[in-house]
Amino acid sequence: MRHTITLASCLLLILAALSSCNQNSYSAKRNAEDKLIADFIKRQQINIIYEEPEADAWGAKDYLKVPGYDDLYFHLVNAGDTAYTVKQGDKVLVRYIRYTLNEIADTARYMTTTEQAYPTEFSYLLDYTAASVGWHVAVSYMKHSGAACKIICPSKQGFDAEKSSVTPYGYDMYIQIPRY
Repeated sequence: MRHTITLASCLLLILAALSSCNQNSYSAKRNAEDKLIADFIKRQQINIIYEEPEADAWGAKDYLKVPGYDDLYFHLVNAGDTAYTVKQGDKVLVRYIRYTLNEIADTARYMTTTEQAYPTEFSYLLDYTAASVGWHVAVSYMKHSGAACKIICPSKQGFDAEKSSVTPYGYDMYIQIPRY
């Protein structure tokens, strides 16, 4: 009888340990991230759309659910100078504000000329070290120098994709595509 109680106690301890591990599992973190994104969309009264409108037809709260990218949302603020469309390998200069999606947003990074003399720079569709997948996707929708957008970027398409961090961010982005 004593061995049965000891065995049962050990099993209960193992189950409790596994249960607490599951709360910190990647799957649990992704579920929490999905909920945070959904709560942000609801709080901001964002209108999710599934087809990209013309540049001048974006509603103030319209965000495109980007096809093929879980929980990546894009909103065009300004189409920029349509005289030139970005191509693979073009240098893209980005100024951005990055913020958390919590109820009280924490501006994690705010890039201005006072804080950084030069904007972040990367080669479009070639450089994934200075720019995340989400940024490349955003530029593909922005298309033109002087364009501005807002994106909701989950960790899978963000800078945390290769880390164990599961933190979604919002970005307000402005791009320049220098022509030499």
